[in-house]
Amino acid sequence: MIVRASRRVPDSVVIATRESALALWQAQHVQAALRQLYPAMAVSILGMTTEGDRNLGSSLAKIGGKGLFVKELEDALADGRADIAVHSMKDVPMHLPEGYVLAAVLERADPRDAFVSTQGPGPAALPAGARVGTSSLRRECQLRANFPHLLIEPLRGNVQTRLRKLDEGQYGAIILAAAGLKRLGLADRITALLTPEQSLPAVGQGALGIECRGDRADLLDLLAPLAHLPTQQCVTAERAFSRALAGSCNVPLAGFAERSGDELRLRGLVGSPDGRQVVRGEVAGAAADADALGLALAADLRNRGAAEILAALAHSP
Repeated sequence: MIVRASRRVPDSVVIATRESALALWQAQHVQAALRQLYPAMAVSILGMTTEGDRNLGSSLAKIGGKGLFVKELEDALADGRADIAVHSMKDVPMHLPEGYVLAAVLERADPRDAFVSTQGPGPAALPAGARVGTSSLRRECQLRANFPHLLIEPLRGNVQTRLRKLDEGQYGAIILAAAGLKRLGLADRITALLTPEQSLPAVGQGALGIECRGDRADLLDLLAPLAHLPTQQCVTAERAFSRALAGSCNVPLAGFAERSGDELRLRGLVGSPDGRQVVRGEVAGAAADADALGLALAADLRNRGAAEILAALAHSP
């Protein structure tokens, strides 16, 4: 339950968001939480189309990465059109531009990948050569490693577009984030939830983050009650791991942390897109040391072969 805080409340707050159905759901979720906390404050939404939304013909790795979903929203924060921006944490670059901060990370939803298919109950049951669509090198790497009989092909577009392509028979299955499907009321489309052993989640998957300018102390105070410490610690560890390995859309990298009591378990992997090379590892320790745990796991994977994989990817066309 949200407890109303006693703090100075501005008259209004504008939330910048992408205009996809899922992004709007996320912004409206934050809008509702803020209205519950601060009933007298007007909370509105500024919908925007980003470069990542406009350029759906190429893979994210080739057109500039996930930052293409964020830059226009940050521009709106810079020029005062909006006060905060709501992001899916897996879309937030590992390095924020100078002057911007993540003011709060909300409680995480289901972090797993969802297998959606019209041809079988799970990846192993699909016939040899079945086409599986995904936009993620991380998913592609793990699918190729775990299910080499499948044909992995690129898939871009919003959730509804991807489901339509599946229903039209363009793919035998597609892989989507479970959290997105559930948030859109599409949980019934999930054929199976992939375990972390089958498909280790993306860094930040299932969590929402709120970004604002670092000089907006009023907003940092205002947003503090929305932060969920266990999720924030998990995401901190995951992002530290990814940042240390220069994680981006060009690198098949996964990082997933879980907190139990005061302890944090962080699992990670780095692989080649074809799935032939995969280096996995995990660390555990105090949740309060989340950043250090991420750095420790990154160093471990580098020493066990990830450095060579990353170097090869850096020199690939």
